[in-house]
Amino acid sequence: MEAQRIAIIGLGRVGGAFLEQLLEKQARGIDLLAVAELQDTAGRRRAEAAGLRLCSLDEIVALRETVDTIFELTGLKSVRRELREKLKLSHNLHTVVAPESTVRIIWALMSDAELPPASGPAVGY
Repeated sequence: MEAQRIAIIGLGRVGGAFLEQLLEKQARGIDLLAVAELQDTAGRRRAEAAGLRLCSLDEIVALRETVDTIFELTGLKSVRRELREKLKLSHNLHTVVAPESTVRIIWALMSDAELPPASGPAVGY
């Protein structure tokens, strides 16, 4: 199986928990390329401890087609809009942006634990 190259934007409660699961599954064809988190969260500290590349949104977009899927987990419509716009302007037709709803489906398939509830503003597509 070809490795899926992934970036995560947002390492709060949901993103941090999802990161933990993905770190455990890296041997199953998951290649965590980069993460983005502005705040000092447990997820960000875990990513740093794991040696993951910590990037800005622009740096993740600049990775272009080397990223298969970006999990956008900030819960902020403005970030999701900005990410999609930047991908469009970069002419990147390869990378998929997966929102929190997709993570919840994946989580249900790979973990028996409950995914933490999102905090902060209401999530939106």
